[in-house]
Amino acid sequence: MINVVIVEDNHTIREGLAALINGTPGYKCAGDYINCETFLGDLDKVNPDVVLMDIALPGMNGIEGVKLATERIPDLNVLMLTIYEDSEKVFDALCAGACGYLVKKTPPSRLLEAIKEVYEGGSPMSSRIARQVINAFKEGNVPQDNDEYNLSSREKEVLTSLAGGNNYREIADELFISIDTVRHHIRNIYKKLHVHSRSEAVAKAIRRRII
Repeated sequence: MINVVIVEDNHTIREGLAALINGTPGYKCAGDYINCETFLGDLDKVNPDVVLMDIALPGMNGIEGVKLATERIPDLNVLMLTIYEDSEKVFDALCAGACGYLVKKTPPSRLLEAIKEVYEGGSPMSSRIARQVINAFKEGNVPQDNDEYNLSSREKEVLTSLAGGNNYREIADELFISIDTVRHHIRNIYKKLHVHSRSEAVAKAIRRRII
């Protein structure tokens, strides 16, 4: 059972998401909130597997909410679900600790797949969002100072696979190494990049053109 928490101020959207999740076998809506402040107050109590987080919220915005939530629970799986598609908000959300980024017009079936994907260690993104990331490379909007991090070629391979949305098992299979070796490389990557989660590592790798 995947316990999902929704942070969304639009009543119709929030209720629709809750109905979709509760009406699908293997999924459960563990809580729904209209703002980040209330969600953060209940965070330890609800203990979600995946959080669906909007950006434009009353009071604290969703990006700041993700940052505070992942500071408390570094491995928290947060999937942004928003109307915004500009690259700045995408990068800000990823750097804050989000694991994936979808737009609200995403079909229900794809949303359920994305929730499962995040739960299993992936990093789903809407196709247009992925294009924004690619365009950032093409336009040279990402600074290039990757040498200072001193990642080995194998660590870059692991990081590239991680950025591709693969979980530990898929990385191990792709690179023909054990899961324990993957974990070892990822610990070293976190240490060298000065990050605390896979989403932070991927976001920093994108921003710094490490991969």
